[in-house]
Amino acid sequence: MTSIVGGSESRRTSGFPAELTSFVGRRDEAADVRRLLSAGRLLTLTGPGGVGKTRLAGHVAGQVARAFPDGVWLVPLAALSDEAFVPHAVNDAFGVRNETVRPPLEILVDHLRERRLLIVLDNCEHLLRSCAVLAGTVLAATEGVRILATSRHRLGLAGEQLFEVPPLPAPAPEELSLSTSSSAMESFPALRLFADRAAAVVPGFTVGEANQQAVARLCRRLDGLPLAIELAAVRVRALGVDQLVERLDDRYQLLTCGSPTSAPRHRTLRSAVDWSHELCTPQEQLVWAWLSVFVGGFDLAAAEAVCAGEDAGTGERIAPCAVLDAVAGLVDKSVLVREEHGGQVRYRLLVSLRDYGLEKLHALGAATETRRRHRDHFARLGAEYEQAWFGPDQTEITERIRIDQDNFRAALDFCLTTPGEAQHGLRLAARLWFHWVAGGIWGEGRHWMDGALRAGAHPDVALTRAMWAGALTSLVHSRSAAVLAGLDPVRTAADADEELPVPAPPPAGALAPGRARACTAFVVLTRVELACTLVSRGRADEAIPLCAEAVALCEAHGEQWARSWALRTLALAHWSAGQYDRAAEHARACLRLPYTVSQHQSLARTLDLLAAAEALAGDAERAGVLRGAVDRIWHDIGGNPVEALQPGRPRAAEHHARRALGDHAYALAHRRGGRLTPEQAVAYALGEPGEGPSAARTGGRYEGAAFAPRADDGRDGSGPGVHAGEVPAVRRNAASSSPGHREGSLTAGTPARALASTKASAPVTAPVVDPVPLTRRELQVAALVAQGRTNKQIADHLVIARRTAEGHVERILVKLGFHNRSQVAAWFSARAGL
Repeated sequence: MTSIVGGSESRRTSGFPAELTSFVGRRDEAADVRRLLSAGRLLTLTGPGGVGKTRLAGHVAGQVARAFPDGVWLVPLAALSDEAFVPHAVNDAFGVRNETVRPPLEILVDHLRERRLLIVLDNCEHLLRSCAVLAGTVLAATEGVRILATSRHRLGLAGEQLFEVPPLPAPAPEELSLSTSSSAMESFPALRLFADRAAAVVPGFTVGEANQQAVARLCRRLDGLPLAIELAAVRVRALGVDQLVERLDDRYQLLTCGSPTSAPRHRTLRSAVDWSHELCTPQEQLVWAWLSVFVGGFDLAAAEAVCAGEDAGTGERIAPCAVLDAVAGLVDKSVLVREEHGGQVRYRLLVSLRDYGLEKLHALGAATETRRRHRDHFARLGAEYEQAWFGPDQTEITERIRIDQDNFRAALDFCLTTPGEAQHGLRLAARLWFHWVAGGIWGEGRHWMDGALRAGAHPDVALTRAMWAGALTSLVHSRSAAVLAGLDPVRTAADADEELPVPAPPPAGALAPGRARACTAFVVLTRVELACTLVSRGRADEAIPLCAEAVALCEAHGEQWARSWALRTLALAHWSAGQYDRAAEHARACLRLPYTVSQHQSLARTLDLLAAAEALAGDAERAGVLRGAVDRIWHDIGGNPVEALQPGRPRAAEHHARRALGDHAYALAHRRGGRLTPEQAVAYALGEPGEGPSAARTGGRYEGAAFAPRADDGRDGSGPGVHAGEVPAVRRNAASSSPGHREGSLTAGTPARALASTKASAPVTAPVVDPVPLTRRELQVAALVAQGRTNKQIADHLVIARRTAEGHVERILVKLGFHNRSQVAAWFSARAGL
């Protein structure tokens, strides 16, 4: 296969948070780090907590990004407590998916083997063994990978270079006397940092002749540690600089009774954090301790779930409103960092402040109970997400779990490491089956479930459901691949096949909304698995109605994940029956689902199926381009798990396209597809023009003309949606020919643009389909679309949520086989006789 690694479009830094404050000083240190990084492949930045290792690593990463064609990737490790999850965390950062039970480090090495990139492992000190194993394995197996680690301790590997991050220089009194205030600020970054952070809370604050001696003294007493200086600077809002110095001097008097074995800088940072703690109210101090059980951030609802309740120290009750006040106070005091994700406010404790809070929590004797509350909250969320999964909120649920992934892991870790909690852990891991399966991380799900069983949990119904879902999806993947490869001969009425049961559809109303909705996904997957089995045994005609029922059930619930499975299997059934155009139409319908596009495993499988249909339908060049795009996607997310188990498996459709084009032309088409981004590949597959990596999407179409369909193609890549009894009008394969049928003839199922292609002067209008495939509400929405209203205007007019309006428009497009709003408007106008 033509190499598809690198390329200018892949130069980027990934996972690094936006810098909300200025980067002060460190010019010489950054230059030294860049020099060491160019001289070796493993560099560890060491130093005490709060010295600025992470910030320096992120700054250097941005400076050197252009030297790494495959990017610079941040892997934050502070939230992990289990060493086994270090390779999982790295795979997560790369977007590598493991749908098998292969070791995650093995998957990672395969992914990195031919790449040139930089990995930044941040906060390794509590996971030294796993970080060392991972770094040593990756560096030994690759040539183009370099690793920059931050840790309070070295990793201890041969060839490891060390750079100790120094504190920021602060001037001595005699140095200040020889400098003006402006030159002192330029020469001593500690002063600039204090001035910058103080000005953020007290606009207009400056360091000048009147206060520079006090600021310098403060920075010296804090040993130039950036975190300690920032914690002190925020106090300028309440105290003058001289008062800050006086209070810190008092703190140092108390420190003389501390442990003499502690490093001075650790005592300095501890004093600054102790000081911040003393300035908090008693309730803020308690909430700080409770919030330390969160990892990776939390929202207010989660904070209230963990903190609202009985005070472990006094027995008093903490009301939710008091939690809100405490959280607001901790934000004001810079203990909590406020962040926004998708319009939702979340909070986060810096690592050093979280460690401090955990110490206080253990001192209260409330660590186990608080972690249990934390576990209970995320167990409730897991149950709610499972209940709502088969519905229109899948994208939102997927994003919520992604954001709270570290908290779910922490809850599971608590269950597996605390006596008597293993059953809760098994139930939580099993309830997240949809996350493990749909997210392509089944290996992690198995890790937690197997760990719970080893810890003493007993198998239950939830575990059975989860294991069944994982096994079924793997079975469908492998059988689909076998069918496309042409390895299973078509059988006709074998005795064993005749005994294979084909269940009737569920009774009307049997799967009504409510608790039964959570089981509907399993009903659909059962249909899909049975249909795939029928296809593999040469009984595609029996599989088609099963898939159509599954699609209809998904559409009725506004569901996309299981629908994508059903649509792909429906396309596979038509492909197996020789109806290649019909197979392509269903594959394209699957590509119009936002879920398919957002989940790259699903996207790769759908494009692969479409490529097979295009190859045998006679368009070998498009098949080659699509296969190149598929190989690029699998390459970027860690490889096709089915092919990994059987490398070199042949593809009948690929061989057909290669024979039709010739090896050279096929290689050119494949290389062209390998240069497409996933978004461009989707645009190409749907016949939508797309130009360059940054092609803008407008109204469901990509602007530009780089990949426009050929003028003589006779196809537009759209096609009607999937509905029972719907038959496409245009066929290009012999299997669809019949007496009296002329290839290219038009019927009611023909898309609007296909009508336009038959006669240049014909108006581009959608056909009138009878009966109307839309519900009453969808017809209302279509009428508003025809009036030119936006989704927001539609939502306001019908008094529904904007997301609901968007869902209606998306379903209308899928049902009518359209992919922009103007086609819907034309269709509705034609029906109304306007």
